Amino acid sequence: MATRSIFITGAASGIGLATARHFAERGWFVGLADIDEAGLAAASTALESDRASTHRLDVRDRAAWPLALDAFTARAGRLDVLVNNAGVARMGFLEDQSDDDVDAQIDINLKGVINGCRAGLPRLAATPGAMVVNIASVAGVIAPARMSVYVATKFAVRGFSESIALEFSRLGVGVRCIMPWFLDTPLLDKAGGNADIRAMLTGQGVAIYPVEGAALAIWKAVDGKRLHHLVGAQARQAGFLSRLVPGLVRSRLRRQVSGG
Repeated sequence: MATRSIFITGAASGIGLATARHFAERGWFVGLADIDEAGLAAASTALESDRASTHRLDVRDRAAWPLALDAFTARAGRLDVLVNNAGVARMGFLEDQSDDDVDAQIDINLKGVINGCRAGLPRLAATPGAMVVNIASVAGVIAPARMSVYVATKFAVRGFSESIALEFSRLGVGVRCIMPWFLDTPLLDKAGGNADIRAMLTGQGVAIYPVEGAALAIWKAVDGKRLHHLVGAQARQAGFLSRLVPGLVRSRLRRQVSGG
């Protein structure tokens, strides 16, 4: 059987890098894509060279996507799994977010996922059993304050994944949507500007989970059948409560803003 392959965006750090390691250690050929070339070089060094290739890719650039995937499949021979992981977060009230903050989140978190799915579909459809894995967030299930634009993009990725799961099924391509709780990644450090987001979260009793949990969830999702996967005990609890008692969830979130 040919070596299975996976192409991961945002792979220089965080969920992307942990996922690359997880799959490479299990014999997959891994494509690491990111705009962080120094991070990609370091990540490539940490992996076996014959099981990985690196690709500079800005997921906002539609024209760059086919070139990156062509370069990857030239090495790997096929595309079994595409992981749309690249993302950014900017925390703060809506009126405090700059135009650049708003545009970056929409362009990377949502448009980047759409670009990846459009470019990847022909290559995935050519590989039996292939699938796309879109990384959303628990912020695609509940809607905390100070994250409104980020929340909008993650709700959108969740809904987009629902729709393309129906569309792609006619071509034999699977879809999975991964929705992690807060994870110990560089994204968390960059989200609040000068604010210490980690201290704020832990002060509110919010857990921050190891990034390897998301990599394991992606691994299990690839061979599973469920579309949506909440990652972390608090994420699963939030998902359950949002379905059962949505008013209670909104009340709790409101108190975090009012201080009550």
